[in-house]
Amino acid sequence: MANLYPTDGELWQLARDQGLDPYPVVFESVPASVLYQYAAYLIPGRMSHWTYGKAYHLMKTRYDYGLNKLYEMVINSNPAYAFLLDSNSELENTFVRCHVMGHVDFFRHNQWFRHTIPDVVDVVSRHAERVRQYEFEVGREAVERFLDAVLAIEEHVSPPSPVSPGSVPRPVRARPSKVPADLWDWAPRDGPTHRVKPETEEADDLLLFLMTESRHLEEWQRDIIGMVRDEMIYLWPQLRTKIMNEGWASYWHVALMRSLTLTDRDYVDFARLHSQVTAPLPYHVNPYALGYAIFSDLERREGREAIFLARTVDDDVSFVRNYLTEDVARNLGLFVYGRQQDEIVVKSRGWEVVRQQLVNELVHGGIPVIHVNDGDFHQRGELYLIHRHEGLDLDIPWAERTLHYVHQIWGRPVHLETRLEGKRLVLSYDGQVDSKVTL
Repeated sequence: MANLYPTDGELWQLARDQGLDPYPVVFESVPASVLYQYAAYLIPGRMSHWTYGKAYHLMKTRYDYGLNKLYEMVINSNPAYAFLLDSNSELENTFVRCHVMGHVDFFRHNQWFRHTIPDVVDVVSRHAERVRQYEFEVGREAVERFLDAVLAIEEHVSPPSPVSPGSVPRPVRARPSKVPADLWDWAPRDGPTHRVKPETEEADDLLLFLMTESRHLEEWQRDIIGMVRDEMIYLWPQLRTKIMNEGWASYWHVALMRSLTLTDRDYVDFARLHSQVTAPLPYHVNPYALGYAIFSDLERREGREAIFLARTVDDDVSFVRNYLTEDVARNLGLFVYGRQQDEIVVKSRGWEVVRQQLVNELVHGGIPVIHVNDGDFHQRGELYLIHRHEGLDLDIPWAERTLHYVHQIWGRPVHLETRLEGKRLVLSYDGQVDSKVTL
């Protein structure tokens, strides 16, 4: 007799009975071509760009050759949408649905997701329609070239902080709909050029600053920057909680699967699936394994109430810093490695060194913080940016190439101050020549 697996509704109720509080979830089985398309775009219906197609072909090729398999994708919305691979077995889909319940509960209750919009699929669909209209009006090549530049710096936004009870959200300047010609004219008049100093909310939000202050942009370009920024702000909490989010979902796929009445064969298959999800990765930390291990260790030490509190108030930085213990680091075999001359060597196995290295790499979602210092540098309308150094040097060739894209949006010379091997370094691009100056 075939084993009976819980329906979507029964599994959702089981999750609630065990203390979770997820949004309602709509499950849909789709073929691999559709699932990997959604995964490449991150949100179904998003605006088109060649980088998403590149991501799709990479993931789909790995799937076709048996190198990787994506079992599901879940969208943070209300209701949540989860897309399952139609070739999954019933046991695999039960396992995946348990995992999804953890994700959706995390989306609903972690403080960093409180500002995310509930109807994101509708919003990005409207964005895509506007981009298609701009392609018709100004040409596909022009729109794609501009998107190349904006998407190169899309992570450099400053999403709202979690809103405390009784606090007033900070105002954000609206993008101008029509810009007086004289305000944006670079030519000096009776006095010095218009001085552009970032306001508080713009200083660490490069996209917002460029959108509102660049005198080089047309209105369709400002609108595209705004759309990309809105979508990145929606995605940003997932960058800063990857370890927690996957760890929480892994913890609950274990807890929920163990509460089901399964056959011996199903338990063996479930153990195989869990071991695949939490297997070590070469030269990388597996977020599923690390998050699951920390949540499990925290529950063992302090009880289930502690893990629900961590799920609500932490991000990856505070989660690792506060709860990664020596036992977890040792059991996962974590170590710090690096280059020594022409070899990659183990630098330390000390758990506190490992923890600090992880924290350093997780700060700001692993994205360098670029601070807007001056939009009228030398009173010539040049843009001066400062990399807020957090102990990790920039990839200089990458940074130089990125400055080309910033220049494309700003329209005047751009400068980026950073530190390299303990010394101040300023990278510059004037539209034709790259230069470096050590201070």
